[in-house]
Amino acid sequence: MWILDRMPYANARSNISLMSQSSCRRFLKTSIPWQERVCPAAANIPLRRFSVHCNLPATMPSTSPPIINGTNTTLQNTKIKRKDECEQEKSIKRRDYLVEQIARKLQMITTESSEELKRIDEIQRLGIGYHFEDVIDSILRVQCSAFSTEEDLFTTALRFRLLRHAGFHVSPEVFMRFKEKSGKFKESDTLGLLSLYEASNMRAEGEEILDEAKEFTESRMKRSLDELAPHLREQVGQALEVARHMRMGRLEARRFIEEYSKQSGHDRDLLELATLDYNQVQAQHKMELAEIIRWWKELGLVDKLKFGRDRPLECFLWTVGLLPDPKYSTCRIELAKTIALLLVLDDIFDTYGKMDELILFTHAIRRRDLEAMKTLPEYMKICYMALYNTTNEIGYRVLKDTGRTVLPYLKSTWIDMIEGFMVEAKWFGGGISPPNLEEYIENGVSTAGAYMALVHLFFLIGEGVTDQNASLLSQKPYPKLFSAAGRILRLWDDLGTAKEEQERGDLASSIPLFIKEKNLATEEEVTSHILEEILRLWKDMNGELISKNKFMPLSIIKVALNMARASQVVYKHDHHTYFSNVDNYVEAIFFTPLD
Repeated sequence: MWILDRMPYANARSNISLMSQSSCRRFLKTSIPWQERVCPAAANIPLRRFSVHCNLPATMPSTSPPIINGTNTTLQNTKIKRKDECEQEKSIKRRDYLVEQIARKLQMITTESSEELKRIDEIQRLGIGYHFEDVIDSILRVQCSAFSTEEDLFTTALRFRLLRHAGFHVSPEVFMRFKEKSGKFKESDTLGLLSLYEASNMRAEGEEILDEAKEFTESRMKRSLDELAPHLREQVGQALEVARHMRMGRLEARRFIEEYSKQSGHDRDLLELATLDYNQVQAQHKMELAEIIRWWKELGLVDKLKFGRDRPLECFLWTVGLLPDPKYSTCRIELAKTIALLLVLDDIFDTYGKMDELILFTHAIRRRDLEAMKTLPEYMKICYMALYNTTNEIGYRVLKDTGRTVLPYLKSTWIDMIEGFMVEAKWFGGGISPPNLEEYIENGVSTAGAYMALVHLFFLIGEGVTDQNASLLSQKPYPKLFSAAGRILRLWDDLGTAKEEQERGDLASSIPLFIKEKNLATEEEVTSHILEEILRLWKDMNGELISKNKFMPLSIIKVALNMARASQVVYKHDHHTYFSNVDNYVEAIFFTPLD
């Protein structure tokens, strides 16, 4: 059951889709067809044929109304379109100028390393770090050896966090000098505590110093929260709710841009660039979304299979969560296609297909050829053909771009997922519970689409792929990094939808298994236990991030981390606000520009 599997069906409990559908209709009325969007890096090639590493397009989508019959109206709209294009060109030139200016400023900060670190932190939180990757990387390499016994806790913790976030291995021993002889951490001001708290969330398994730091700072900040000044209270409150390391990139960028604009003494050039960039990336996302909707309509699956979920917007939200960097345009589009297909497959196994039909379909998927399709019912043939063609198209794209044959890997991960669906169909179709918690979760990672998404992106991104690390995907179990990210997704899913599933009589949840195997009595105990497990899994992923001997490319490690971040955004909700929250995220990221 994919990352959206517990979201409501189109024909039941569908209030999640109401705003999104209206936004989608508004978007389709106002956007230029995908084929008209052009990126300078690819001359006059349509954007949908870009390579994986496409940068921001030079031509942003127009928001002018569509041309209708009538000469005067046509001329008027042509003028509006030209005016929009002129404004877009000015905006892009201004962005490029600001990038140059800020890069110079960043390189000139040499007097106080804390100022350099704070500026890097601001740039990354504003969502514009990808413009300065080389500059930031060179600065951080120098910062690796810049720890000093003279600097304060705030600076040490900030440097530690930024270096680990970038994948550098830094020992937590740098915090030993902030401890008393008794072994306890020394008291500090709120900014120092906050900085140490954020750093402690970068901890890996077995790092007791950081475990102690998290416990110490968390208790101190909670105790003093009501006594803090309003702006500091807000910062601390947000950190205690979700640490920076665990926040979804595009949502954090939007939130921090608004926060940064209210800070006294903020850098006006930095704020202007962040605002321009946010809107331009949003325009790029609209173009990508137009291509996904075009593909989905041409595919016609939902028209032919009325039971299938029609959710291109929510699928695309996930892809933006996993891949916030603008250069991954093609990856987002292709991944959204796989998610949309997965939702239909999930509906077949979950609600529509009969057991004998599901067995036939599973056998056909294992055979991996068109001959296997002949024995299937008509509705399954349509879905099988859509999956067959889409997977082959993605395999061809990777072969064309990288020269690597990946179709066997892609097909294998689909087989794993379909077999997982079959296992769940036997469990829950028969009204029985899974044998144990571990078996449920591991199978649930596969049916959540985690392995499928990460394997596809491993090859679509293509950075750092070798025969050695690719071979890790052809054997089971999947890499620990993939498993940890997928388990976090599955646990957040179960935690966020437990009550809804129970009311529906759905047994597909880890909640009752936690209660049974861990001897838990209350809902609060279950929640606490699952959250502890999620934090432990974060340690596993952090360990992969900072490992000196990384088996996986840094790019796919970041994708796995982003999967965990996006899972929390989608499924962590209080007071039954889940549906409106997801709608708000869609509206903010795709349809509402910043002023």
